[in-house]
Formats: sequence, structure tokens, C-alpha cells
Amino acid sequence: MIDNVERVVVGKRNEIELSFIALLSGGHVLLEDVPGVGKTMMVRALAKSLGAEFKRIQFTPDLLPSDVTGVSIFDQKTLEFQFRPGPIMANVVLADEINRTSPKTQAALLEALEEGSVTTDGQTRELQNPFFVMATQNPIEYGGTYPLPEAQLDRFLFKFKIGYPTKSEELEVLTRVEKRHPIEDLEAVITLDELIEMQKQVLDIYVDETIKEYIINLVNATRQHHAVYLGASPRASIALMKAAQAYAYMQSRDYVVPDDIKYLAPFAMQHRVLLNSDAKLSNLTNERIVRDIVEQVNVPVGKESAR
Repeated sequence: MIDNVERVVVGKRNEIELSFIALLSGGHVLLEDVPGVGKTMMVRALAKSLGAEFKRIQFTPDLLPSDVTGVSIFDQKTLEFQFRPGPIMANVVLADEINRTSPKTQAALLEALEEGSVTTDGQTRELQNPFFVMATQNPIEYGGTYPLPEAQLDRFLFKFKIGYPTKSEELEVLTRVEKRHPIEDLEAVITLDELIEMQKQVLDIYVDETIKEYIINLVNATRQHHAVYLGASPRASIALMKAAQAYAYMQSRDYVVPDDIKYLAPFAMQHRVLLNSDAKLSNLTNERIVRDIVEQVNVPVGKESAR
């Protein structure tokens, strides 16, 4: 599946792998990057590789919560209200420029991201399974935007950037799209049922007690760091463990090792911490703080060889 997506997205294998880790662990992804680097193409290629239903929501200041979740319309023939599902009712959803809409509409995603359901007109409706959201936001333009609150950021498993391609990669992009965009010919390589089965297998990946303690130590370190105003929540511990299980599964292992945690921790925790004013004045970043913590916290040893 990763190879299939690479037919469309050139030179971003690590980012594609992270997206697939989120997909396997039932999480969601927040991409923060400049326009035109392939964010939309990546999520479209993921959806096509699955043969999944794909919907795109362009967030704007005038977007209403019902434009996301759906709305009930009165049918004069049946004299009853008929529910018209919104674009959130799909397997793979692209929430484009999520920070351009009002907090009220952003909040419409909270239940969907956490519980996999939406409530409209007092009725809770389950979303499709699997359900995966990839949201994007532009880090350059802040005019007319509404920063995502901590509660919303905490719902995303990963946050990362795609970045600009290298010169050779950009040349390859031009060659591929010269006559016809490769996304048009992309076909599904696994079924939704196969993905659901893989998600179940991921849950069986063994996580040793020492690994769990290591995760907790990392998360606790964010709460005690001198530059952090608000540390990572227990949801971060759960997210990191689930992501590590999926990563181990992709590496053909039936157990998690400390290196899995070290690799994934920056992507799973950088958006879950808030820096204090002194740190911001010192030009420190969330990613740098989390990477420093990962380097400082003691790593458990010997468990991989013991198995």
C-alpha cells in the first residue's frame, strides 16, 4: 500500500508510513505545511489504495457544523424529516485548512475524531469503519484563522510536515504529471475488510510493562519541563502506545521495542504540549522540546533480547 501511494507522492515515504501507522491504529493526522506540497494528493492516494469512500471538506469562516455532520430536511411527500449525511460520513476525510473555520464548526469534529460518531438532532449516528481524518493547516497565513484549541489538537494521533521535495524529486514529479496525473490511474491494493483485520491484529502486538513505564516517563517529563506550560495528557500515553503497536506490526514484529517509542514520540507529543512565554521568547519549538526530552529520559534495555 505504501508503494502504491508513492506512485503519486514522490520522496515522502516516512510521511506516508506515519499516515499508515495512524490508519492502522485508528488515529488521525494533522498536517501543518505550506500549500502545494502534496497534502491533498497523499490523502487521496491513501483513500484510492484502500478503495475507500473519500470526502473533502474545505473549511471556510462561514462553514456551519451541519455542513460537516449533515442536516435533517423535511420531505413534503412523506411528511417526515430525512437526514442528509454530511461529508464526515466517509471512510477517509480530508479536513482542508481546518483552522480557517470558527471554533463552533471545529467543535463539530471533536466527537467524530474521538468516538467515531456524530450527534445531530439529538440522535447519535455511527461513522463508517474504518474512519480516518487527515486535517491540514497553513503555518504561514494566520490572517482570518482560528487556532485549534488544545482539546482539538489532542484528538490527533500525529502532527507532522511534508516539506518541499528535493530538486531530483521535483523533477520526478514533473515527469510523472507531464501527460496524465498518476492519481487518475491509481487502483486499490487492499480492501477495507483487510484493513479492519490488520487493525485487529495490531491490537495483539505485545507491549511490555517496561515499555509502558517508558511511555509514562516521557509523558510525565513534558509536564515537568521548565519550558512547558501545559504537558501532554494521558491520551498522549495511549496514542503513543497504540502507534508503537502499529509501527511494530509494520516492521513484522509481534512486540514493541524502545526504538519504536523514540521514533514516534515527537510526532505523537509535539502538538500536545503548550510552551510558556519564556520559551516562546527564546524561540524554542514544541518539536525541539519533545526531542530533548526523548534524549534525556532513560531507555529500558534488554527486553528485546529476552524475547
